[in-house]
Amino acid sequence: MSTNIRTEHVSAFEALTSGQFENFALFSCFLNGEPAAAIVAIAPPEREGEDYQVTPLFVSVTDAMVMTDHEGTAA
Repeated sequence: MSTNIRTEHVSAFEALTSGQFENFALFSCFLNGEPAAAIVAIAPPEREGEDYQVTPLFVSVTDAMVMTDHEGTAA
């Protein structure tokens, strides 16, 4: 069986659902130029003067997205 789920996807999902971490946020953004939202992890700066690091974990569905299964059938 084929899957597009990578180890980092599983790790992000487990971190979100475990309740062990509090550094997640809902982030307003754009995906390929379309308005979207993302669930992100936020890490504080390592050194003074640096920016917070925002890492997207999952993005919202946009109107232009078409989700299919591995055979190309629309979900």
